[in-house]
Amino acid sequence: MSKHSPNELLETAAKARHNAHSKYSKFAVGSALLTEDGSVFLGCNVENASYGLTICAERVALTSAIAAGHKSFQAIAIVADKSAAPCGACRQVLAEFCQDDFPVYVASAKDSASFETHLMEKLLPARFHFTP
Repeated sequence: MSKHSPNELLETAAKARHNAHSKYSKFAVGSALLTEDGSVFLGCNVENASYGLTICAERVALTSAIAAGHKSFQAIAIVADKSAAPCGACRQVLAEFCQDDFPVYVASAKDSASFETHLMEKLLPARFHFTP
């Protein structure tokens, strides 16, 4: 991995979490996505009164990176009120751009130094692939 350790990414995700708009669930999430060239894109969950319009921290980081021209990624770190792996929608969206061995670091905001590592192939083993 580039210059960023899992702990550095988790610290960055913890900082992004403070920007979350989670007034409905009260469950603030922050993410830090590491690109192939070493850039880091941040995300936080942005809730909406119409719950279906809520966007998760992971997808905020990923879409920001893509909008900036990145499509190759090394890792993502996620920090929430309690340790929580990405939801199913985020798993599928990440899977569009990430290899089976893509690491997903997950930690609690109370102790982001203690984290779990999940690989994409384990989080979404039979993911959807479109072949035109």
